[in-house]
Amino acid sequence: METHMPDFALPSSHPTLNGQKTAKSARDSFSAYNSKYLTVSQNRSSWHRSGTNGALEASVVSCRSSVINNYMDGTQGGARDKASPSGLHFRDSKRKVDYVLAYHYRRRLAQHVPIAASPEPTRGSASMALVWNGSTRKGHAEPQQQQQDDGQRALREWPGLPGLEVVELSPLDALEEERRLQREEYERNLLEAGLEIEKDPENKSQGLSFVRIHAPWQVLSREAELLKIKMPTKKMYEITEEKGVLKTLNEIWCKLTEPLQPQVPQQENTKMKTLSYPFSREKIYLYNIKDKDTFFDNATRSRIVREILKRTSTKARNSMGIGTLIANNVYDAAYPLHDGEYEGQDDEMNERKLLYQEWARYGVFYKFQPIDLIRKYFGEKIGLYFAWLGLYTEFLIPSSVVGIIVFLYGCVTIESDIPSKEMCDQRNAFTMCPLCDKFCDYWNLSSACATARASHLFDNPATVFFSIFMALWATMFLEQWKRLQMRLSYFWDLTGLEEEEEHPRPEYETRLLQKKLKNKNITTENSNENEKEKLTWSDRMPGYAANFGLILFMIMLTFSAVFGVIVYRITTAAALSFSTNETTRSNVRVTVTATAVILNLVVVLILDEIYGAVAKWLTEIEIPKTEKTFEERLVLKAFLLKFVNSYASIFYVAFFKGRFVGRPGRYVYVFESYRMEECAPGGCLMELCIQLSIIMLGKQLIQNNLFEIGIPKLKKLLRKLKDERTEPKEMDTNQSKDPQQWDLDYVLEPFTGLTPEYMEMIIQFGFVTLFVASFPLAPLFALLNNIIEVRLDAKKFVTELRRPDTVRAKDIGIWYNILSGIGKLSVIINAFVIAVTSDFIPRLMYQYAYSQNGTMHGFINHTLSYFNVSQLKAGTQPENSLFAQEVSFCRFKDYREPPWSPHQYEFSKQFWAVLSARLAFVILFQTWNSASVKRSHATEPPVQS
Repeated sequence: METHMPDFALPSSHPTLNGQKTAKSARDSFSAYNSKYLTVSQNRSSWHRSGTNGALEASVVSCRSSVINNYMDGTQGGARDKASPSGLHFRDSKRKVDYVLAYHYRRRLAQHVPIAASPEPTRGSASMALVWNGSTRKGHAEPQQQQQDDGQRALREWPGLPGLEVVELSPLDALEEERRLQREEYERNLLEAGLEIEKDPENKSQGLSFVRIHAPWQVLSREAELLKIKMPTKKMYEITEEKGVLKTLNEIWCKLTEPLQPQVPQQENTKMKTLSYPFSREKIYLYNIKDKDTFFDNATRSRIVREILKRTSTKARNSMGIGTLIANNVYDAAYPLHDGEYEGQDDEMNERKLLYQEWARYGVFYKFQPIDLIRKYFGEKIGLYFAWLGLYTEFLIPSSVVGIIVFLYGCVTIESDIPSKEMCDQRNAFTMCPLCDKFCDYWNLSSACATARASHLFDNPATVFFSIFMALWATMFLEQWKRLQMRLSYFWDLTGLEEEEEHPRPEYETRLLQKKLKNKNITTENSNENEKEKLTWSDRMPGYAANFGLILFMIMLTFSAVFGVIVYRITTAAALSFSTNETTRSNVRVTVTATAVILNLVVVLILDEIYGAVAKWLTEIEIPKTEKTFEERLVLKAFLLKFVNSYASIFYVAFFKGRFVGRPGRYVYVFESYRMEECAPGGCLMELCIQLSIIMLGKQLIQNNLFEIGIPKLKKLLRKLKDERTEPKEMDTNQSKDPQQWDLDYVLEPFTGLTPEYMEMIIQFGFVTLFVASFPLAPLFALLNNIIEVRLDAKKFVTELRRPDTVRAKDIGIWYNILSGIGKLSVIINAFVIAVTSDFIPRLMYQYAYSQNGTMHGFINHTLSYFNVSQLKAGTQPENSLFAQEVSFCRFKDYREPPWSPHQYEFSKQFWAVLSARLAFVILFQTWNSASVKRSHATEPPVQS
């Protein structure tokens, strides 16, 4: 059944700032009648209005089309074939498509219940249909007489609308009808705001339709003035350049890096800069307007239209803006168009294709990023992200070089390392105490020779230097980013950028509406209606309580997962020790460490995905008012949960493993039968290196690359299959052979924000800085990952995502505070890793305080304590010991008094001396780094514009 809008007079367009003013129509009045009834017209009526650009003709057409601007009648079979060849303009090939709204429609299949028609003559040929929403009375059907009575009553109350009929609707049809009416009202309000609209006819029983929006000059100039958008004026001024040696070095650098520069259009005169000024219609003579159609670029045009879409409302459900309509499934999507195809040799060059050729391909990984073009196409917020990512990647180059040098130093000096040689010397018969009760035998320390030699690669004096270097590196990186950020703000005209007034989120409006309706039922007549209502802390208290409880639960879940891996290591080590296979028993530590690290990586990846979804849900139930507040709270929650998840097991190995095992004869047990695990004979630093490297590389390879490539492609495939399954195979006479740009962009993934991109880089920044003392090669692997990551993100933005809305931002927001916090925390953690986890302090103390000749000879013997095996608890002695000689004393790694001392097995003086030296090193390390940072701030030259 075809339905149409009633014949009514539309007032002339009058742009309003809040988009609230709408035409008074028969449908608007009738919507207040009874929720049981909706009105739809039965045939076509047309109306005309005067647009902002002169004579603008709009028609209301059949097939449930709402107001359509300059629509070519659906009876013309080749309508779609006459569309703009580029797919970026209206059918007149003149007006540019600035924004697109997409929605799915479904024709109503309803049964008519005839009622008596009015004898009054009709006005023209228009007749109205009275539609009954059968879902309002569930559980029983109304008698036909009652339906007719309702219809007669409607006729009496609407004498000016003769020829009504009752149409019974299913609940699904009623919902679709309600959405259609909301779309009609919303699009009519957009026209009143001055926008121009073009739509396709709905020729199928159900399908996908697009609303194309164009903003004429009057709207663009009005909104640009309202939003205080800075536009270039005719005035230019000269940029002062560096002189002397710095200028010469800069010229040499430019010549050397010329092959690395992307081949994109550059400003002709780089010494001159155009003065930008907030747009004003009264001072239009100041601006360099050569062509009104191109004065505002595509990104600015779409930003202006988006602001109008946000504040234009509909009366239905008191919805405010396009966000609410998308949340209520009135529209499926709203997005600006890409500038055309990114591939193809025949098409003319556009900015999207240029970005793809010079930035978004793996073949140009060696080139610099065209940051200015990225900012122009995607906006300042995304431009700042890629500028930050590029600077971070560049800074990883020197840290990678230093890390390789430190690693090579360990490789070169491994043969001259005296403690490792003593440990590997079989003549030093260090008989060690059993690693487990009853089933483990005594063992020689020389059997751990390979572990000791491998530990030296990362536990050597150069590691201390590298930790100090990375602490300064993190500080210098943040300072350099501040300089670059200020420079970009200057050239991008972000200086003095005011915080734009944000519109409330749809969820906030819905909750506020529920509160208003509830208060309206319980408030007295003396209530102050002028007072602006808002959600208070009491309204959000359930959300805050749920946040506190669930975040605490998730953190405990992470600790439980770490404890579960610990239990796995302990029980697996005990089980493998029972094996009769000699090879299995000799490789217990390697087997347990490798499998436990892989298991821990799997747990981290799974919990990461869960925590991301939980953090989003927790933020939603807090009901933040604006998108900015929502994003900040989401970032804090997601970072807290993912930080704990990623680093909990690393913190355990670094600072807790092997610290609470007890001593022979008085071990600490888990579940009364399993001993707490100890560090390897070479120390825990090697295990920390393995743990850190596996988790870091695993997250980068699996989560940051495979997931980032595979999941979007899988979502795209599923959405395509869903659309093919839901849409019937019908011939559409208006469907062109070649899909238009809005069709191509619709099948792309929607842009969901930069939080995932920043999050993976921030977690990586933590791996690079926090525990770099245990893994000097971390910056190198981060660099290799980021070289791919930059192009992967670029390709995703250019080819796989819908074009994001341009957002102006003068900084990277809360991410800088997180980076600064990680940088400060890294100094403390690396100081403790060197002092507590590594053997640097014990070796230093031995060489200068206890060694008789000032060398490291005798260090291993110095760090091992004696234990009388006769004092082992009954039932814990080794069974069937393979040692031929009778063992009287075994050795264990600790600073304790020997059995023959009056204070046997108590901590020795050496223990307290080493502990004091460890704490003193932490304080000195922290103080020295703080002083170095202050000196770097004091000597740093000011940023020159």
